[in-house]
Amino acid sequence: MGRRVLFLGPPGAGKGTQATLLARALGVPHISTGVMLREAVAEGTDLGNQAGVLMAAGDLVPDELVVAMVAERLSRSDAACGFLLDGFPRNIEQADALDNSVDGHAIEVVLLLTVVEDELVRRLLKRAVEDGRDDDNEDTIRRRLEVYRSETEPLVEHYPLHGVPIRRIDGLGTVEEVFARVVMALAHE
Repeated sequence: MGRRVLFLGPPGAGKGTQATLLARALGVPHISTGVMLREAVAEGTDLGNQAGVLMAAGDLVPDELVVAMVAERLSRSDAACGFLLDGFPRNIEQADALDNSVDGHAIEVVLLLTVVEDELVRRLLKRAVEDGRDDDNEDTIRRRLEVYRSETEPLVEHYPLHGVPIRRIDGLGTVEEVFARVVMALAHE
């Protein structure tokens, strides 16, 4: 059986980078809901068209629609041997809906990247400058971190209660150093 991994961590912890590297190493798809939504809109799928209308209006895509898109993506043949989820689920309701939509126990292990808040703010401010995002200032970044703490962080308690282990990984260091820790955490699974 392949690996079914969820990357958790606050904004700026390096989830996308590490998930991309690990997916490549394991030969499984890296499923990022942001990328998936943009692809579904571009492909003109039924779900993509629904999401596109909402996104164009500046509205959030509802949980039910995102869950349906993720469930559809997980049903594809390339995900049969495992996958890495990044950016989803973002809250307990999404986690429960995901489990119910894919016959339960979609996730085998959660890899939690931990980074101190001041470093997260530094990284996100740097990324904002590099990406030309003038609206990403320290106040907005700290609000995003607060939303993570209130909405997503409860998953750290949720998954172990459902028999899914959490592996905490120090997200400080070079990409290579952190990736070595990710591999070690998964190897001890």
